[in-house]
Amino acid sequence: MKDKLLFSFLVILTTGLMGSSFVVAKIGLLYISPLLLAGIRFTIAGSIMMLFVRLFKRNHPQTVTTWGKIIIIGAVQTAGVMGAIFLSLRTITSGESAILTFMNPLLVVLIGTLALGMRYRVIQWLGVLVGFLGVFVTMGSHLDLQIGTLFGFSSAVFWSVGTLLIKKWGGSIDMWVLTAYQMLFGGIILLVGSFFLEVSYLVINPTSISILLWLSIPASIVQFTIWFYLLQKGDSGKVSAFLFLAPFFGIVSGWFVLGEDVGLPLFVGGSLIFAGIFLVNWPEKRRAVKVPVTKI
Repeated sequence: MKDKLLFSFLVILTTGLMGSSFVVAKIGLLYISPLLLAGIRFTIAGSIMMLFVRLFKRNHPQTVTTWGKIIIIGAVQTAGVMGAIFLSLRTITSGESAILTFMNPLLVVLIGTLALGMRYRVIQWLGVLVGFLGVFVTMGSHLDLQIGTLFGFSSAVFWSVGTLLIKKWGGSIDMWVLTAYQMLFGGIILLVGSFFLEVSYLVINPTSISILLWLSIPASIVQFTIWFYLLQKGDSGKVSAFLFLAPFFGIVSGWFVLGEDVGLPLFVGGSLIFAGIFLVNWPEKRRAVKVPVTKI
């Protein structure tokens, strides 16, 4: 009983941190430009985690090829995903950005099939169709008006590609080392992107510093640590199904903190997307295998 309560608490905590970070980031854009905010966040988080994996002497890569893979994952998973999210928040609500970003389990099925020849069950394809119907309902009226919609969708594409890269390469790399350095490299790439791709601005005051610390430590290090702990302790498919809670918390926190409108299209479309993600992560039934008994 205690284990189930602990699991439930940690699931709510980590998905709550995931979802609420969209609201905190949107507030942060008042003081720091998007790519610079994302870059500082993950450079700080990656640096702190790097110190921990060094301190605890986790196994580090020994070849240039492996380090190259970590840099590529960082460019996609951190720089691509987070850069797109923070840019999307300039023109769409935190709830809409969260819904679009957490479409990634749906896109994993599509990209995995087309690019890697992976095979999925009928129920997972049904989840993809239901999820995309939800996106159409939620965002259809904004597609021609908001560039943030494109950035939000791009964040899901980047996340899906990053997921598949980690699935392909991550088995040979210590997961804690991979997490630390992909955040660090991704943060550095975002800082470089801020220098070349945006008119950077930075207002230093207690509020902006608090936002940076919150995004870097609870919303990055703590959230990642709990998530990987849950993946290690439970069935990854079942645990991943709880990701649908993150955009829910994003919508609720956006409504509560920023007064963002939660209209009927957002409610209906978001519900369809949650249902689609749940179907994509529906665990496969294990068939009992009959072992023939040899008579002596």
